[in-house]
Amino acid sequence: MVERSKILSIALTLIMVLALFTAGCVSNDEETAESPDESSTGAEETAEDEEINVKGSTTVLPLAQAAAETYMENHPEASISISGGGSGTGIAALIDGDVDVAMSSRKMKDSEIKAAESNGINPVEHVIAWDGLTVVVNPDNPVNQLTYDQIKGIYDGSISNWADVGGPDKEIVVINRDSSSGTYGYFQEEVLGEDNEFRPDALAQSSNGAVLQYVSQNDVAIGYIGFAYLTDNVKGLDVNKGDGMVAPTSENILAGDYPLARPLPFYTDGQPTGLAADFTEYILSEEGTEIVYEVGYFPVLSK
Repeated sequence: MVERSKILSIALTLIMVLALFTAGCVSNDEETAESPDESSTGAEETAEDEEINVKGSTTVLPLAQAAAETYMENHPEASISISGGGSGTGIAALIDGDVDVAMSSRKMKDSEIKAAESNGINPVEHVIAWDGLTVVVNPDNPVNQLTYDQIKGIYDGSISNWADVGGPDKEIVVINRDSSSGTYGYFQEEVLGEDNEFRPDALAQSSNGAVLQYVSQNDVAIGYIGFAYLTDNVKGLDVNKGDGMVAPTSENILAGDYPLARPLPFYTDGQPTGLAADFTEYILSEEGTEIVYEVGYFPVLSK
């Protein structure tokens, strides 16, 4: 009987130990069961990170669109929304916290940086490519080259006839970009001088494509566009800043000889993270470099 009692006691003890062990396992399972909720929250945050808005320069636009298309083919979970409107529009959206990336064809102005900082935004520049701003005329125009002073005179109004620069005796139709354009700002600072104004009768166009179309259809018009937009429908002029005439060619831009070469930056609020960082790095990668060339611009490593 004693032995039987001992056996029952041992069995009961084992049952109790087993019950406690099982309870512990259930507790761990319950903790594990809570983990998916936490993981789910993390997944939702990741999903949010996989959608970005990119806005701004119509010069950078074709490069960003081409890169985003290829990137999303390789990363189906990613969503990159690209829209134009001009450098000023993109930068204003960044200052307001409405976009993840602002595309620009000029550097941010001091006033824009101050406005951003006062709004809690820390603008960080990332040069993703280089461009050669190209002064263009209609192919029927016999003028093939202009000096900086001649271009300045045409755009500030002191030169109004093509005969004054070696062309026909016809009034010059001056095509400009709208003031929100980074190309407008760069051209004004580089050619006219920051304190000089464009002639009031210049016809403002909202995009590179609009300038291209107008000049291609008017034999006395002159305009300026990003190199990637240059086609046989217009003629790119050689430019002389004082060191001789230089043609707007890829070779001259890559060599640093063309005077209207300029950087094309992205701007982000602080150092980018998640998809914004990955997309920026992708454009700078070997595959992205090929896209930069295909679009008609020049990779950063080439400058």
